[in-house]
Amino acid sequence: MATETRSTVLFALLANMGVALAKGAGGVVSGSSALMSEAAHSVADTLNEVFLLLSLSRADRPADRDHPFGYGKERFFWSLLAAVGIFVTGAGYSAYQGISALTGHSEMPSTVEFVVIYLVLALSLVLEGLSLRKAVQQVRSEAATARRGVLTFVRRSPDPTVKTVASEDAVAVVGVATATIGTVLHQVTGQEVWDGVASLVIALLLGYVACLLGRDTKALLIGQAADPAVRLTAFDVLSARDEVVAVKEMLTMQLGPSSVLVAVRVEFDASLTVGALAEVCDQIEAEMHQRVPDLEQVFLDPSTLATGDRERGRAALALTTREVLALEGEQGVRRARTSTAARAGNGSRSR
Repeated sequence: MATETRSTVLFALLANMGVALAKGAGGVVSGSSALMSEAAHSVADTLNEVFLLLSLSRADRPADRDHPFGYGKERFFWSLLAAVGIFVTGAGYSAYQGISALTGHSEMPSTVEFVVIYLVLALSLVLEGLSLRKAVQQVRSEAATARRGVLTFVRRSPDPTVKTVASEDAVAVVGVATATIGTVLHQVTGQEVWDGVASLVIALLLGYVACLLGRDTKALLIGQAADPAVRLTAFDVLSARDEVVAVKEMLTMQLGPSSVLVAVRVEFDASLTVGALAEVCDQIEAEMHQRVPDLEQVFLDPSTLATGDRERGRAALALTTREVLALEGEQGVRRARTSTAARAGNGSRSR
């Protein structure tokens, strides 16, 4: 899916470049604050697509001595910068334009200038709509592969790239509609206040989306756990082995959109020799990777269970099972325990 993701981002970049130029020119000619706010929004989106394209190439670099777990988290870093760009450049400038329109005064645009505004908004709606359609098509395809609803998939996906593009385009379409309503009210009533109100509404929309994207990306940057279905599969691989007495603790972390680290403290059968224990650990690691290709880093720590460890391990398994039930239902639990396909939200399916 990496090629599809790159094409989606490139399409959005070209669309936003064209929209930004059209809105900027139209805003200068007409003096419309709503149109200038939308121009700032499109400029922010254009810069964000550049960040996302950069993240795609940098995150694919292989692991090295300085970064033994690879560069997958670069996707999260550049996506966080994109969220900051939406907030500062898009929401900030839109708020400035709205306040200026509400507190200042400018001449009423002529009929020709209003026609220019409507033409620019119509062109913007077409380009933004096409970009949104492409992003939504990819998200729907990935959600169907993951067997999850679109909203659930987007919320849980560890790949912020397409999520960012789809969110930007959705807000862009709503922003164009808002700017159109503000312009119509400005023309009908002769009150510039409607232009300013439209700009402020656009600022609020951009700020809200930026905060949501920033929150999700921050969670990934600071070490978010793997998807519950991935954790349940790892639990299942361990519990199916006769050599495993009990799982003491399982820790997971998303290293990148398509890379997961899992570290497990396990009590093994005391009769195992050192050689047999090493062989069992290798087999468990291989099976985990076969069942979920994203499980690239597997660490098993032979441990002795203390009082209460067994119950805590069972409680963790029960909680993970309930999380998968809430996301996918009984079928999701069965797939997590039997399927060899990648899990829902899996970056190897969504990149």
